[in-house]
Amino acid sequence: MIDLFNKKPVLATLMTMVAMFSTVNAQQKSKAEEPLSPKQESIIVIASYTAQGGLENLHQALGTGLDNGLTVNQIKEAIVHAYAYCGFPRSIRGLQTFMEVLDERKARGINDDWGPEASPIADERNKYERGAETLYELTGKKWDKPESGYGAFSPEIDRFLKEHLFADIFERDVLSYAERELVTVSVLSGIGGVEPMLRSHLNICLNVGLTPKQLQQFAGIIKRTIGKQEAKAVQTALDEVL
Repeated sequence: MIDLFNKKPVLATLMTMVAMFSTVNAQQKSKAEEPLSPKQESIIVIASYTAQGGLENLHQALGTGLDNGLTVNQIKEAIVHAYAYCGFPRSIRGLQTFMEVLDERKARGINDDWGPEASPIADERNKYERGAETLYELTGKKWDKPESGYGAFSPEIDRFLKEHLFADIFERDVLSYAERELVTVSVLSGIGGVEPMLRSHLNICLNVGLTPKQLQQFAGIIKRTIGKQEAKAVQTALDEVL
């Protein structure tokens, strides 16, 4: 005869649920404590030196990035992405420096992995809609045509941002959103004087999976690569965001 008052099955179920929650909490804690990977660190350093035009330091950072496992196409993509924030001249000089690094490594018998190229875009919507959707994915808020602010004052720049930056560039899958945001905040830190945009993109970094600990590590890398003054501005912006 079944004992309807037997509490063992209920207790077993509760113990299983507690174990499951403990595992999830442990995984979340582990992720929160996980440092930036060597690849992510290299992306930050490469983008920082590209933005500042420090080609000698960039030369060394590019070789380190390849040694850390970044593909040729990932590094190319990071340098190209940087142009949207620091301009064509810095980006092109970065690419020219990278070409020199690859030639030197090839002469030494090193055949670097080029990795996959960007996949074709199959989305048939217009680029403005696609860019607005990308912004929603990055920020968690809808971005309709602006009714005020710089976008309303200059509708052209709003269109360029959504159609080119957040459609043409951000849609390319060679880099993840998190990697692209690391490039972005690194370049913004290097050029300086754009703290409101830096704060916005630090928030986006959190939205796309980077942790507060990793962003604190990012600030330390900026201090080491760009300088104390720039790192101080980064830390101030980061303190406000966190």
